[in-house]
Amino acid sequence: MHSDIAASAGIPTATTHAAPTWDPQQYLRHSGHRTRPFLDLLNRIPELPTRPARIADLGCGPGNVTALLAERWPEAHITGFDLSPEMLRRADAEHAGRTPGGGTLDFRPADIAGWLPEEPYDLIVSNAALQWVPSHPGSFAAWINALRPGGTFAFQIPGNFTAPSHALLARLCDSPRWRDRLAGHGARYIHTLEPAEYLARLTELGCAADTWETTYFQLLAGTDPVLDWVKGTALRPVLTALGDDHKAVEDFLAEYRDLLRAAYPPGPRGTVFPFRRIFAVAVKEH
Repeated sequence: MHSDIAASAGIPTATTHAAPTWDPQQYLRHSGHRTRPFLDLLNRIPELPTRPARIADLGCGPGNVTALLAERWPEAHITGFDLSPEMLRRADAEHAGRTPGGGTLDFRPADIAGWLPEEPYDLIVSNAALQWVPSHPGSFAAWINALRPGGTFAFQIPGNFTAPSHALLARLCDSPRWRDRLAGHGARYIHTLEPAEYLARLTELGCAADTWETTYFQLLAGTDPVLDWVKGTALRPVLTALGDDHKAVEDFLAEYRDLLRAAYPPGPRGTVFPFRRIFAVAVKEH
């Protein structure tokens, strides 16, 4: 959110850090669980106003969910936007080109914090990306203005930033040993609003909006699976900040691993990792 909005809500603003370096392979290790919320979002998006549809996917990552848009709208021209060169290379290599339904899939570099549509869209969608953008509610008006009448703006974001996985990370980053290098790198929850707040903003912008939340109780397999999960997302800013200091990376991960083991003990069939998600679907009124 904008700093003035955060201040008025009594929420501390974050320090600006360099963009994290992403690892598509690590991110996709839990692709099944990560894709499920997007499928639930996709099922709630209504039919689009024109065919072939024009679609933007903001924060497309490795392109695996962007490809699902082509399955729903096979004739559409779909563009995925992302800031990460690593993610875009993976998306281009595996998904770019003509689709079986006659549409096209392409990917472009863009910082979605400042992305402004240059053409009309039928759908602007974002999957688990806007939480990285402090000012994202301030972009809603420009994005909705770019929709054709009857078009849809839809997104889902994590809503679990006060869960142990993230609270422990924030606390560890701010501990005496690590705060000089990592203070602020673990506190990302300040970038998101609650479902009712998103609903108010979207309806004020002239949309018929629906917002909701779901907590998925994910059963993760393997040794230290919660640590493995956050290595693909929440840990990226920390790992980027520590860079090539392999000893520091090893020590930090060991401390964090022990905290996660206590917070998420394994069961006989795996480790339960509750994960809250926030959803919004807003249809621009005619």
